[in-house]
Amino acid sequence: MKSVVTTVIAAADAAGRFPSTSDLESVQGSIQRAGARLEAAEKLAGNLDNVAKEAYDACIKKYPYLNNDGEANSTQVKKDKCLRDIKHYMRLIQYSLVVGGTGPLDEWGIAGGREVYRALELPTAPYVEALRFARNRGCAPRDMSAQALVEYNNLLDYVINSLS
Repeated sequence: MKSVVTTVIAAADAAGRFPSTSDLESVQGSIQRAGARLEAAEKLAGNLDNVAKEAYDACIKKYPYLNNDGEANSTQVKKDKCLRDIKHYMRLIQYSLVVGGTGPLDEWGIAGGREVYRALELPTAPYVEALRFARNRGCAPRDMSAQALVEYNNLLDYVINSLS
């Protein structure tokens, strides 16, 4: 699993050197932010279904074609898959908060994600909208501390940028 620590060590090893001072400062910064990341992960875990549902509702509101294609069964299948995918991204964000790196997102959410969506002719814009809503909806101190919110929003931005 890719984290700040494993990335720094792998980069130094690939260059045939010991980690530099700046490498170690990067690791230290990650360790110092660990409390905030774990707070964000805990808050997200306790409210993941609600966060995903609100993001999904915002997505459906902006992209009503997901909501009415004339076939009720097909529409419900699309809606269920959209909500499932949003929950999946939110769980991967939670895992990334715990790990302190983008490894879970890269390995299980982003790598190949765009290609799958393209192959199935599914637009990524609704997912981007849902994740933007989740990012903009978060509030400190209502939902979590300011630093925890920064860590959470950074990962949301990472996914948004990768799907855009």
